[in-house]
Amino acid sequence: MAPKSTVYKVNLQIADMDRHYYGEHPLTIAQHPSETDTRMMVRLLAFALNASESLQFSKGLCVDDEAELWDVDLSGVVDLWVEFGQADEKWLRKACGRAKNVILYTYGGRSVPIWWQQNQSSLSRYKNLKIVNFPEAAVEQLAAFVGRNMAVQVNINESQVWLSNADISVLVEPEILQ
Repeated sequence: MAPKSTVYKVNLQIADMDRHYYGEHPLTIAQHPSETDTRMMVRLLAFALNASESLQFSKGLCVDDEAELWDVDLSGVVDLWVEFGQADEKWLRKACGRAKNVILYTYGGRSVPIWWQQNQSSLSRYKNLKIVNFPEAAVEQLAAFVGRNMAVQVNINESQVWLSNADISVLVEPEILQ
């Protein structure tokens, strides 16, 4: 019998001064059995950075034709397609062809500069692709937030992202690669 996903309930409060977006999102996040706590928290961080009333987690890891996080309008047009890790150019080309905007969030520490050096020239041709790297030290600290029921506050100001709860606070300073 295959292991099942673990379900987490998150009350996410967002104050994004950069985009003038303020909201509370009660979320249910399914963590795939192969997914680490850190990667799940990176997905939550990406949600906070792109939050809107229509942004949603998809079946991502289980379905090849969907982003892991996306914003689809009522007519079915994909406004935002979000991917994670060090995706290959072929997959990003497909995403850029299907969505108005694509964001890739990398978080692999020392392997990211190597991946970026190998892929920068081929990825630079996609004008609707943005690539953002999360520093490894900050990403590792995000795992401390994980619990079956989480209450996380996110404050975004001048590209600095503070995540906090009753016990801890973590600063994430995303680095724009493209």
